[in-house]
Amino acid sequence: MQPTRRFLWSCALPMCLCCVSPAHAQKAVYRCDTGGRVSYSNEPCVGAKEIDATPTQGMDKMTGTSRKGADVQRHEHDTAMADALKPLTGMNAEQFRVYKHRMPLSAPDKAECARLDYQLPDLKQRAAKAPTGDRAAAEVDLYKARKRFNDLNC
Repeated sequence: MQPTRRFLWSCALPMCLCCVSPAHAQKAVYRCDTGGRVSYSNEPCVGAKEIDATPTQGMDKMTGTSRKGADVQRHEHDTAMADALKPLTGMNAEQFRVYKHRMPLSAPDKAECARLDYQLPDLKQRAAKAPTGDRAAAEVDLYKARKRFNDLNC
């Protein structure tokens, strides 16, 4: 590729990203049982269960048409933009959403977020399958990783 053409392509992606709406990442919601009381929070706790809080779209009973909230419309717009930019970026919609959300982070924070992306599923599985005696330590490790993920705003 010619240097001028490479420069144009390297400028095209950031310019396209500027046209995309700001990133609104779906934060995890945790169900915490502490002392017999149940609470829900975006902050993890030891032994927390992750809850799926994905926004849904409803139907208007009178007309039968779909009613979409701003969050669902934003998600659909971001998905369409990601699909349009896929030939340039090579990323699917979810990868593009994560990339866009993490763009303002520093390079070390991005690297730690990427490390936590791979570590969290293993820690979740380990906590779920741990024998009763080892479960507390596994849940503390999972809590620490989730807390760091949350604090970095990954």
